[in-house]
Amino acid sequence: MIRSLDTHEKVELLVGAACAESSRFEPASPATRDFAGEVFLAKARPRNVPLLKVLLSNACQNDCAYCATRASASVRRCSLSPDELARSFDLMRRSGLVEGLFLSSGLCGDAVRTQDRLLDTVEIVRSRYGFQGYVHLKIMPGATADQVERAGLIADRVSVNLEAPNPERLAMIAPDKQFGNLLDLVGRIGRLQSRRVGYATAGPTTQFVAGSAGESDRELLSCAGMLYRRHGLRRAYYSGFRPVAGSPLEEVPPMSLSREHRLYQADALLRQYGFSAEEMAFDDSGGLDGRAEPKLAWALRHPEAFPVEVNDADRRTLLRIPGIGPAGARRVIEARRQARLRDLGQLERLGVRAEACAPFVLLAGRRPPMQATLPMRW
Repeated sequence: MIRSLDTHEKVELLVGAACAESSRFEPASPATRDFAGEVFLAKARPRNVPLLKVLLSNACQNDCAYCATRASASVRRCSLSPDELARSFDLMRRSGLVEGLFLSSGLCGDAVRTQDRLLDTVEIVRSRYGFQGYVHLKIMPGATADQVERAGLIADRVSVNLEAPNPERLAMIAPDKQFGNLLDLVGRIGRLQSRRVGYATAGPTTQFVAGSAGESDRELLSCAGMLYRRHGLRRAYYSGFRPVAGSPLEEVPPMSLSREHRLYQADALLRQYGFSAEEMAFDDSGGLDGRAEPKLAWALRHPEAFPVEVNDADRRTLLRIPGIGPAGARRVIEARRQARLRDLGQLERLGVRAEACAPFVLLAGRRPPMQATLPMRW
């Protein structure tokens, strides 16, 4: 006979299940493991924030091929009530172990009921325990319009995981999910976020299980670009696929860290630099060229766009120059109002990677000195 788990043990199991998902977090210090397995750090500015990342239940009716808690997986199942999870979170917060909550759940039975339990948990955390800090809440496939609206009013961030960039790829790894329905949820969240003051103030996000369905970088970035343009998505996460033993995908190789890194670099160009997915330097198979970071790869393919006179270029043009980011472009524009920029040292002091930009710029009409460290042009 299998004995029942106490609340402490349930939290440990459900934290482990949440962190076994493909989304990558950095483990916090070992001291935070006294209560519930592991606490994970969310990337945030100006510092990382320790979050309790946890499932309300690891029971799930979906049989997603990549998931450690899919319906056909042989794992121990358990659930917490909204009261249990809210109380556990409050204890961890008061002990100084966590500062925020990242809450999701397996989908067991009615999606509306599952979403209600998630919403109830957050409302108890907010009202009964007075927590006003960061909460990230997952939206379940099948959630109603009222639930989506309610979620963004009590959580700082809401998310719908597309998992794959198009219907064909999703069908390969998550046959129980409908891409169109997920996309409709993302669109609904985007409309609410743009029209309703105070709705999901940290913005909506999505996640791809990158590398699980044979999709190309072009497919992933094209989908993300569409979500940024049309639906106000704040971030897309490219969680590198890692095979789960005993799953239908256990023989599929894991996605390389270098590919994951390139995807995030390219995604930043979509979000912050004014690039479109169509401008990326893809190879014949739709993969990002691995020989250079995406902006440098674009620059090497477009010699006609360079050199750029730093003293005259507008912000959009400055952001196309390797080595110049959004903060550097802003400082360059401010500095040249006072005097013309004439040497690389001035650019370095403005936060520009001068060595990277040197081959692509003019300073007061002159090419700066540079070292021949560029990869071969292609």
